[in-house]
Amino acid sequence: MKLEDREDLIKLSIPNKPEYVSVVRLTASAIASRIGFNIEEIEDIKVAVAEVCTNIIRNGLKNDNMNFDIEFNIYTDKLCITVTNTGEKICEDVTRNENLNSIEEQEEAKLGLFIIQALMDEVECLENGTNFEIKMTKKIGVGN
Repeated sequence: MKLEDREDLIKLSIPNKPEYVSVVRLTASAIASRIGFNIEEIEDIKVAVAEVCTNIIRNGLKNDNMNFDIEFNIYTDKLCITVTNTGEKICEDVTRNENLNSIEEQEEAKLGLFIIQALMDEVECLENGTNFEIKMTKKIGVGN
């Protein structure tokens, strides 16, 4: 996956508020539809992106004035989505996350990451200084 192979790049910076998750879902849906994903693949992408955003809002940033970033890298045969959060790991071991107060919350976070991995073709978690990223790739016409 080389940057020179990329056709387009769309970037969003989203406030750390639940009401903006729908903006990300709609954006992901529109992009996926435009590049040729079928309805089932579009729904998979929307659910995965919403799950990442919801986990960041619920378990990560506690400051409503902070934003997290989403990049949609558009290729001819796939969509690569990177969600970047400053300050709180997105894919950390949820059993040791101090922001998760109960066993129930820990189980929800584990389930969320499992769902993301099941819906997308590739999922990668990265740490870069104080930035934490989850990169998700969905290939057109490829089953999970």
